[in-house]
Amino acid sequence: MALDHYVSQVHLKNFYAPELGEAFYASRKQAVRIFPQSSSNVCRIEQGSTNEYLLEDRAIEEVLKTVEPYYNESVAQLENDSITRESVYVIACFVSYILTCSPAAMRIQSQPLKAAVEETSKIAELIEKLPVSPPSLGGKSLSELIDSDEIRVEIDPKYPQAIGITRILSSTNVFGNSCWEILHNPFPESPFFTSDFPVCIERSKDPRVLNRIIPLTPFLAVRILPDIEIDRESPDFNFNKFRRRIKKLNRRQIAAINQGIVRCAESMIFSQTNSSWVSRFIERNANYRIETFTRKTPSGRGTLMLSSQRIAEYRHAST
Repeated sequence: MALDHYVSQVHLKNFYAPELGEAFYASRKQAVRIFPQSSSNVCRIEQGSTNEYLLEDRAIEEVLKTVEPYYNESVAQLENDSITRESVYVIACFVSYILTCSPAAMRIQSQPLKAAVEETSKIAELIEKLPVSPPSLGGKSLSELIDSDEIRVEIDPKYPQAIGITRILSSTNVFGNSCWEILHNPFPESPFFTSDFPVCIERSKDPRVLNRIIPLTPFLAVRILPDIEIDRESPDFNFNKFRRRIKKLNRRQIAAINQGIVRCAESMIFSQTNSSWVSRFIERNANYRIETFTRKTPSGRGTLMLSSQRIAEYRHAST
């Protein structure tokens, strides 16, 4: 059985600590303790890239063949401001892959589907399409059972993953035709972290849009400001609408990005350094993660549902 990495090893290896050789410093969010770890032992799931909802259950592997062999070269081009169409594609597709196939992504994307199933059950009851429950369940309606938590709707996380895989090139098109900020970190004592979900979210000026910040190396990151006006029906993989600006960050900005990386991580943080400030910094920001919230508004005979993501407090279970 294949052990598939949902965060590519080529990304993780860029965060190796020179004094450790083939390893970086890792920490779990639920019990902050720094320990050396290799990229080959983290961010992997048995058959994680296999999805039986698709006609080709390993379809994502064909996409990764167009990304992983060219990842380091693409990162170098961003760092040197020699960006090509190919490097834009590689980084945009890498981001889309994380937002599709990682456990955090599947959890996050399951929530709108769960809300839709629950709302559909209520509508079905209103038009008398569902019988009441048997006496063993008190003769309650399905919506009453759901509201009382006697029945819970659970979404197979592979289903939103399948949806994401079918849309991965569409997401790549949007990200690649948006504005990027190439973020340089000039402080070797304060490197960027990475994580098991290295795509942190950030509010933008437009409430409909979330910026994405992705650490690429300990001293380089990219902020993607998605353009929601991009034509999804006619993708442009020449990325004619791509724009970029270069920013040299100060210490406060670096700390804010690292805070976002830690808070958005699902369960693990990886660092090139084990300086004294690292464990304290992670501990202060560990009890958060990305959550999806769905707002329901009556609309005619149905309900309009709008889902949004934000960083929320969360107590990680102890192990």
